[in-house]
Amino acid sequence: MAYLPCPTAITLKHNPRAICTPPLNPTSLHNLCFFTNRLKNQRVKCNASFFGNIPDNLEDTLLKLDQFPLIRSGYMQFQSFTEDLSESQKWGLLVFAGITWIYLTARPGVLIGAIDAYLFAPLQLGLNNLTGKRSLKRSDFVVGNKVGEGSFGVVYSGVIVPKNGTLEKRVQKGRTGKSIETDERFKERVILKRVKVGIQGSEECADFEEWFNYRLSRAAPETCAEFLGSFVDDKTSSQSTKGGKWLVWKFEGDRSVADYLKDRNFPLNLESVMFGQVLQGVDTVERNALIIKQVMRQIITSLKKIHDTGIVHRDVKPANLVVTKRGQIKLIDFGAATDLRIGKNYVPKLGLLDPDYCPPELYVMPEETPSPPPEPIAALLSPILWQLNSPDLFDMYSAGIVLLQMAIPTLRSTPGLKNFNSELKAFKYDLNKWREYTRRLPDLTILDLDSGRGWDLATKLISERGFLRRGRLSAGAALRHPYFLLGGDQAAAVLSKFSFNRN
Repeated sequence: MAYLPCPTAITLKHNPRAICTPPLNPTSLHNLCFFTNRLKNQRVKCNASFFGNIPDNLEDTLLKLDQFPLIRSGYMQFQSFTEDLSESQKWGLLVFAGITWIYLTARPGVLIGAIDAYLFAPLQLGLNNLTGKRSLKRSDFVVGNKVGEGSFGVVYSGVIVPKNGTLEKRVQKGRTGKSIETDERFKERVILKRVKVGIQGSEECADFEEWFNYRLSRAAPETCAEFLGSFVDDKTSSQSTKGGKWLVWKFEGDRSVADYLKDRNFPLNLESVMFGQVLQGVDTVERNALIIKQVMRQIITSLKKIHDTGIVHRDVKPANLVVTKRGQIKLIDFGAATDLRIGKNYVPKLGLLDPDYCPPELYVMPEETPSPPPEPIAALLSPILWQLNSPDLFDMYSAGIVLLQMAIPTLRSTPGLKNFNSELKAFKYDLNKWREYTRRLPDLTILDLDSGRGWDLATKLISERGFLRRGRLSAGAALRHPYFLLGGDQAAAVLSKFSFNRN
């Protein structure tokens, strides 16, 4: 390739700021030219090799260090530390340090994970102990109505008992048939999960869920409900068993995306929640599409944040996506999650999954993957593991199924979703073939808007994995898809506000 040659002595005489431009060869480090703003009085060298005739002093490569005290201080410390090394050795050390830094900060974040484990986690534990957040007890709460139930636990709504009252007094005063959730005497609402006693794996699952909630409260707090802690029952009652464990979250919403999907008015029943008002000046189909896009953007954004910490949820579905009063979508139920930075809650041949949302590979990692080594070693090797296997794509298939359910009315029922999965499997997970040959005539109007960008995103999420377990968009790549880049939803929101203000 053509390139500009290094300046000659005559050129430098008339233009002391002339710059050496190396060949445009990404694999070559030849012809490095070192320059400063004092080239008028110094000799310029263009070197033929990276570790060959390097300038006599590294300082010649730095410009105006006096303007950057922090950089100059670091440079001086480096010079002091390497004063016995040759210039070639110094450059070799810098290159090694750079490669090491890139490796340690690559997904899933060996360095950040170590800082979290050995600094932030102990600090959080100490602060929680000082503030009493980890010394919760059964008498701190009044348990209300049952919200839901899973394999390992039962979920209830509840409230925190004020410090100036006792549980017994509060219950006695509340015997008016009035729901505790609407009782003004109780200011703070919570969600409580009672871990089932005597169910194999339930206690272990609860311990993992607690660990993941604390981890995400430090690394990505906006992705999940605020976790308050846990306590153990000290006595047996109609709702609890002595020795049973409870997990507690701050109340942020008692309706999930699954609850909204059951309504025939979906997704318009989410419109005022997601946008704060009804979108005016937009037809019904476009309104539906904008609401669904807003929900999907939040889901995938949250998945990207937890994946960046090394965590894979493994159970992404509408029932595990809570909608807050402020229109935020938050992930819940991390009992099946795994931290593939350190191998937390990971057993190679154990699949914790919902068959309606699970991808065809069934396992987050190949079955032949060995059991994880001790945590420090697992963390050190994790960037290689993520690069080879892309375990985060397990969640992205599930997110694609959620997109289809929201956009295609016939897939919102359990029988409809099961029939779809059966057909998709027969077509070897080729969504385009399913569309062409299915006999159920699905309504794809929403996905076909804007030249079919929604459908294109769905096909890139719902697919089999190919070479090196690729073949599906990551969360970051999905957010860069044209489906999210059109900006039509923001424009509609502005239009709605304008119309709202006018009225």
